[in-house]
Amino acid sequence: MARNQDLFDTIVMADDRFHGEGYREGYEEGSSLGMVEGRQYGTLQGAKVGSEIGCYQGFAFAWRGLLHSCATEKDSKKMKVLESLIGMIQKFPYDDPTYAKLHEDLDRIRGKFRQLCAILNVQPDFKINAEGSGLSF
Repeated sequence: MARNQDLFDTIVMADDRFHGEGYREGYEEGSSLGMVEGRQYGTLQGAKVGSEIGCYQGFAFAWRGLLHSCATEKDSKKMKVLESLIGMIQKFPYDDPTYAKLHEDLDRIRGKFRQLCAILNVQPDFKINAEGSGLSF
């Protein structure tokens, strides 16, 4: 009778056993795929931020060259804002994705860039798309 009871328990408990095994296998597979997907998403977002910062830096260096070549007394405020933007870009933590104030610093750089554009009286249009990023006027 005990053998029949064990066989019966095995059949009844098979559903629970298969459910548990399926959960564990699914969890392991999901964790693995989640890591890959997370890495790809992080790489994409990092590339977008790097491209944006690179455009700001190129913009700032170009204007610094233009303003140095024909600097006047009234350009001193422009140069001050420009140098401030360049300093913020150079201090940006490119290699530390765990930096707690990354988004705050990026927002400050964006704000300083907008301020510089207003002072210089230019209307930039920064776009990021599948083909790459760009800054147009």
